[in-house]
Amino acid sequence: MKTIPQEFLDKFSNHLSKAEVPLNQHIFYKKWLRYYADFCSKYGYESKNPGSLPYFINKLREKNQTRQQQKQAYESILIYFSMYGIHPDYSQQKYASNGENEKPASEIQEKVFSYPAPASQSYDDPNWPSVYKQLNNEIKVRHYSPKTYKAYSKWVAAFQRFVKNKPLDQLSSDDVKQFLTHLAVDQHCSASAQNQAFNGLLFFFRHILNKEFGKIDGVVRAKRKPYIPVVLSRQEIDLIIEKLRYPYDLIVKLLYGCGLRLSECMNIRMNNLNFDARILTIHDGKGKKDRTLPLPESILPELYAQVDVVKKIHLSDLNQGFNHGWAVVIFLNSRILSRYCAACSNARVSAASFIFASRSRITSSRFSSSAS
Repeated sequence: MKTIPQEFLDKFSNHLSKAEVPLNQHIFYKKWLRYYADFCSKYGYESKNPGSLPYFINKLREKNQTRQQQKQAYESILIYFSMYGIHPDYSQQKYASNGENEKPASEIQEKVFSYPAPASQSYDDPNWPSVYKQLNNEIKVRHYSPKTYKAYSKWVAAFQRFVKNKPLDQLSSDDVKQFLTHLAVDQHCSASAQNQAFNGLLFFFRHILNKEFGKIDGVVRAKRKPYIPVVLSRQEIDLIIEKLRYPYDLIVKLLYGCGLRLSECMNIRMNNLNFDARILTIHDGKGKKDRTLPLPESILPELYAQVDVVKKIHLSDLNQGFNHGWAVVIFLNSRILSRYCAACSNARVSAASFIFASRSRITSSRFSSSAS
């Protein structure tokens, strides 16, 4: 992080006191000033230019800083500006994103600012905003996970900032090589992060720009270190399960006994259990793949009891007037959602109920018009 001379921080503290900032808050305001200085240095913005502040606030938002933290950072930088006699009027100055007028920066709006290139750069390709919509469409067409779009769009955005909005038709494998080298040498990214960035940009070039990478030689890459997993003994697992209460003990037994991911376990439905064959079927696991697993004999009595609990919950819902099963239908996967919406019987909905139900009923207006 960029170092600020102590003499300047002392002057900044005096201005904080004049602005009636409580003494116990000074440390936080100084922290935001350091972050702002580091941001301007890293992304090529002028620290004394009021136009840099909205982009700094947007960066904080991207890093999931709270609204209160963003507001405090905003006030800190305004006090910094006042040290140079700069008093920006954000109520008149607008910052556009994707061609739309935004609210004043003073309101710390919820809408995300775009990151144009600094003023010293001549690049400004208006086609960049449409890239993310195309990326989302291409990922959806291939039925990739939403997390894939989140990861790939993050790296495309980082690449966009790195090349400073360079026109899309001028992007080449050399830009990718420089970006990957920057991640390894300057950002010290892990091997997994570099591989994810490479895969994201490969998808971006192939399916959005309709270009091929070619060979990417000479890129400095971090080596993945061999990792030896920590495996608990049978006795340690038993001790953990003994400390758990219902239904978490049964969840852990399924995770351990069947080798499930947590998300797979929480998405088990009644019709996934085949007690006659002692088989559990997992649909749409990682990579949208299905697989079957043997059910441990030792937990079969607990599973039978859990099925009875789910049936009682379903009957209770029916008795209270939820006889269309909409609350269950809306959480069915896309493959059977349309079929169940067309003709939804109580037996079908019961079979599709989750084994581990929510503590409270979840309602939605998504099918309110159809239900009526």
